[in-house]
Amino acid sequence: MILNKLYFQYIKTQVVIFVISIVTMKRKPFYFVVFALLFFGIATGYSQDSIDRNHFIQKLIQKKREYNKTHGLGYRIQLYNGLEVRVKRTQAKFKAKFPNIKTYVTYVSPEWKIQVGNYKTRLEADRALLAIKDSFSGAIVVPIGR
Repeated sequence: MILNKLYFQYIKTQVVIFVISIVTMKRKPFYFVVFALLFFGIATGYSQDSIDRNHFIQKLIQKKREYNKTHGLGYRIQLYNGLEVRVKRTQAKFKAKFPNIKTYVTYVSPEWKIQVGNYKTRLEADRALLAIKDSFSGAIVVPIGR
């Protein structure tokens, strides 16, 4: 018990001496360095090393990525907009000439549309359009997902 009182008294006097020396600024560079080391040491100790991600959020992000691959923002080339019979003929003709490019037939009342490809940028779509324009002169680049 007596040792605790003596130790407490010693700590108290050391703190008072420290505060007085800071106030009088006798050893300004030394205390600045000590303070900086303590501050940055504590800040580093409280920094976050890893992110705790929720499994549900991870699944949601994955679903969004999969959705964006097929329905996301980007561009397509529209070959024709009009009658269903002509859309079907245009689709058959296109698949014969470009079998590796995916086609999309949609109905937006009162017309049918045939669009081809999935391009992330307008530049990619324009490059593909140059190759397609020879066979389908009315083809245009249209934005999707907006």
